[in-house]
Amino acid sequence: MAEDFLTLGIETSCDETSAAVVRGGRKVLSNAIFSQIKWHEKFGGVVPEIASRKHLEAICHVVQKALEDAGVGFRDLDLVAVTCGPGLVGALLVGVSYAKGLSYTLKKPIIGVNHIEGHIFANFLESDLEPPFLCLVVSGGHSHIVYVRDYGKYEVMGRTVDDAAGEAFDKTARALGLGYPGGPLIDRAARCGNENAISFPVAHVRGEDLSFSFSGIKSAVLNYLNQRRQKNLQVVVEDVAASFQKAVVDALVENTLKAAHIKKVETIALAGGVAANSKLREELVKRAGKDFKVHFPPMVMCTDNAAMIACAGYYRYKDGFRSDMALNAHATLNLF
Repeated sequence: MAEDFLTLGIETSCDETSAAVVRGGRKVLSNAIFSQIKWHEKFGGVVPEIASRKHLEAICHVVQKALEDAGVGFRDLDLVAVTCGPGLVGALLVGVSYAKGLSYTLKKPIIGVNHIEGHIFANFLESDLEPPFLCLVVSGGHSHIVYVRDYGKYEVMGRTVDDAAGEAFDKTARALGLGYPGGPLIDRAARCGNENAISFPVAHVRGEDLSFSFSGIKSAVLNYLNQRRQKNLQVVVEDVAASFQKAVVDALVENTLKAAHIKKVETIALAGGVAANSKLREELVKRAGKDFKVHFPPMVMCTDNAAMIACAGYYRYKDGFRSDMALNAHATLNLF
């Protein structure tokens, strides 16, 4: 495929409407993102109906901005890549429907992309990273340890058995009165707290050495807060945030290192919204840096964005994969 091959990526899996133009699979020419945070923050989380409506309102404008920022037109595109799952079905349908209409009108090929795969491919943007490597994918809906054997070839070595790490961050932030989204707010508060002030459990799943469980720590935080308030004892928000964050990060890093040693990889990569967490990055470098190279995607590529979808779509197309007009949205979708 030519180096000037242009892919339009479209992402609408949750509460960001995003479109991006990527050249040659890795060079980001534009990455337009419309965030819905101000509509969801008063509810403490994403409201699916609101998310779908906001995607409908924004999608045309966001795609147009991506094209303008890249200095290209619709006819210059070679491929349309769109997130088809997992995610909120109503939100996904907006992006999938728009992408199918565009593909049909322009007579350009279309590729449906797995959202988790997209997060993994954020590591390829503006970098020379190549498989094989191990990737820890952590976001509001996903917590996966994935061995990336090659482009499009994965082995899921561990995953959450209940709540995702990002969800635990959001729920804990809401319980502490910090607001939404919880990840960056917990991270900020934790910098002023004592991470050893409270001993929260680092969950281990029996018989599942590389699996995660974050429902227990979420409950432990709520129980701690309720007990303190019932006894009229002070709650130091910063200490709770730091202690909670330490327990989550310890679980993530410990299992990731186990997997990396099993596969004998040279590189560990991070992906997903929680990959922007400063404590996670710091601990991974500190504990893995002696034995492994540690790779982080650019901060803007950690949260949901269309550039990563364009990158993943490009490599799926290069590998011979094609979608058609039967492409649909899926709330759940396995990573193959």
